Amino acid sequence: MISKPHGGKLVKKLLSSREKEKILEEQNEFLKIKINYGNAIDIENIAYGVYSPLKGFLNNEDFQSVLDCMRLSNDIPWTIPIVLDLKNPSFKEGDEILLYYNDLPIARMCVEDIYTYNKKEFAQKIFKTTDLEHPGVSKIYKMEDYLVGGEIELLNELPNPFGRYTLRPEETRDLFKDRGWKRIVAFQTRNVPHRGHEYIQKVALTFVDGLFINPVLGKKKKGDYKDEVIIKAYDVLFKHYYPKNSAILATVRYEMRYAGPREAIHHAIMRKNFGCTHFIVGRDHAGVGDYYGPYEAWDLFKEFPDLGITPMFIYEAFYCKKCGEMVNAKICPHDGEYHIKISGTKLREMIINKEQPPEYMMRPEVYEVIKNFKNPFVE
Repeated sequence: MISKPHGGKLVKKLLSSREKEKILEEQNEFLKIKINYGNAIDIENIAYGVYSPLKGFLNNEDFQSVLDCMRLSNDIPWTIPIVLDLKNPSFKEGDEILLYYNDLPIARMCVEDIYTYNKKEFAQKIFKTTDLEHPGVSKIYKMEDYLVGGEIELLNELPNPFGRYTLRPEETRDLFKDRGWKRIVAFQTRNVPHRGHEYIQKVALTFVDGLFINPVLGKKKKGDYKDEVIIKAYDVLFKHYYPKNSAILATVRYEMRYAGPREAIHHAIMRKNFGCTHFIVGRDHAGVGDYYGPYEAWDLFKEFPDLGITPMFIYEAFYCKKCGEMVNAKICPHDGEYHIKISGTKLREMIINKEQPPEYMMRPEVYEVIKNFKNPFVE
């Protein structure tokens, strides 16, 4: 059965055309507050229910509960604070404000709470480190000193160059029903696909009705693949190697936190809201550097028996020269001397050096797509 939304109801914070028109006509009567790109994307995900049950940015009580307990104050599992940071707010609790990205009005917000927070505590509890080399920690220390909580209503989305690949939770749920899928497994990615990814996805697909591949688009760290590269690489893989009635490719705009195990839970909740019943938890899921153990996220899922989506723990795939195919440690009896791991770092090096990876590492069609980009990586 398609999963129920997290918290029981799919949030929808969209204004009618008439309401939107009225607010925009009266926008000069509102206090205008500038927000950053990440805030604007979070608003979009709140408005369309990707972050259900959130209806806005976290208030102080929920923020502290997420830090301390990995749950909202009403005990619903939630592991990543979705917050709006501002410098010296010139408004008070109960005010209505308009949030702008550049000159585009993004949302109306009813201010519920204005509070300060401890950046060191925020970083330590979410990322398990205060090392400024960690991109998530670095971002927290650059945040403003106040957090503002309250419900939002969407006025405008940011321009979306990949609109034809974008599906909202309401749409994916309808699509799954139309296809007769009751058990759907989601795969989150911020990379182009290699054979290890393909192996894991297809192993998972054998146990369910459909596969939902959901690449993350948006701001990423230096060295990650650009959005267009990821999309085109998956397009060609779908064209040649996936059954048309068993897999769906759709994107979601989201700013990676690189919070490892906590973010793995968050990613699962997002896909639960899309209607998925299962979620593939990868090796070092949402990790960066050596801050988290390779399977630390697997352990954290055990603390959330009430999550409402089933994690699928599939061992890392590698090529075995003796088996002559992609396998994993659970099914391959051969010694490590026969194993060739598919390293994302090694693949990047080969791509930079214009060297085609062997077919057991990456499909030739995928490499052809990547090599047509002058620089496929974020700078």
